[in-house]
Amino acid sequence: MISAIFGAAFFVLCLQAAVKDTLSLKITNGLNLSIVALFIPAAFAAQIGWAAAGGHLLAGVIAFLVSYLLFAVRLFGGGDAKMIPGVLLWIGPAGWIQFVMGMALSGGVLAIVILLARRAVPAALAPGFAQNVLSKENGIPYGVAITVGAFFAAPHSELLNAFLSQFSVFG
Repeated sequence: MISAIFGAAFFVLCLQAAVKDTLSLKITNGLNLSIVALFIPAAFAAQIGWAAAGGHLLAGVIAFLVSYLLFAVRLFGGGDAKMIPGVLLWIGPAGWIQFVMGMALSGGVLAIVILLARRAVPAALAPGFAQNVLSKENGIPYGVAITVGAFFAAPHSELLNAFLSQFSVFG
């Protein structure tokens, strides 16, 4: 039951990051730090063991290095580059491929939809919550794609299985 609560908190934080990124094109350090910090008690509660926890940590470290490189060449914003390793810390090595695929596919669809919307609706005429996203000089709120990737890969994570098993579709 406690593992399920940690899993729910992880998903809430991811959704909060996606909404915040959509509204302000920023994912705060506090949100990203919360995702990372929550991993420690969740790993203990789920009793995944030292080897599995090490695998999760390795996945997060590798994701940090790749994300930092993508940030350095200006393909990702700083918040995105910090959120990806935090999410992969939770997903672990068993689900990294599903995470990257889900993130990339949803990010591509998101980018196409936003670019088409920017051509169709001037940012000045958009409702206040959409003006940042529709402004042509702004980036894409990739926190949405990261969150979709997290949901897509969640069934492969030892940490998130306890949460998902609460729903008959997954367990």
